[in-house]
Amino acid sequence: MTGPAPGRPTKNQRQHRITKLLESRAVTSQAQLVALLAAEGVEATQTTVSRDLEDLGAVKVRLPGGDTAYALPELPVQQIAPEDHLRRVLGEWVVEVAHSANLVVLRTPPGSAHVVGSALDRSGLEGVIGTVAGDDTVLVVAVEEMGGAAMAAHLRDVAGISAGIAVTQRIALNGKSEGEHV
Repeated sequence: MTGPAPGRPTKNQRQHRITKLLESRAVTSQAQLVALLAAEGVEATQTTVSRDLEDLGAVKVRLPGGDTAYALPELPVQQIAPEDHLRRVLGEWVVEVAHSANLVVLRTPPGSAHVVGSALDRSGLEGVIGTVAGDDTVLVVAVEEMGGAAMAAHLRDVAGISAGIAVTQRIALNGKSEGEHV
C-alpha cells in the first residue's frame, strides 16, 4: 500500500490543515481556502475542499461588517471568549486534578474525557503542548517552563475546583497508587 503522492496529504491531514486555517483567520470562500492550502504546499481541488468543509460541519457565519466566513460550530472564527467555553467545560466535567513534573491529570466521569480534551485542544491555552484523552482521564502536557504544578493550579482555577479537593497520586513503594488530598 502506498501513501499519498507528494503534495497530496491524507484526507485527515488535509482536514486538520483546514481546521487550523479556519481557526486562525477569516476564510470567506472555497477558492480562498484552496489558495491558502496551496500556499502551505497542500494540493486540493475546490470540489475536495467543498466535501472537506461538509465533513467538518463548517458553516458560514456573519462577521462584524457584514462579510461571511467559514467557521466550525465548536469554535467560531470570531468567538468572543474561548476561555469562557473552557471554564464551562472544565467546571462541568473535571472532578479531580493531579500533577507531576510537567504533566497534569484531569479526572472526569466515565466517557467524558474526550469533551475536556477537545475543549483544551481548541482553547489555545498558553503553556499546553497537548492532551491525550482516555475514557475518564485527560493527560495534559505542559511546557517545562510552566510545569505541572502551575498548570494544575491554573486548570483548577478555570474549573472552579478548590485545591482542598484536588487529588494527587503518589506511588507507594509497593507500586500501588494511593490518593492523597492536598
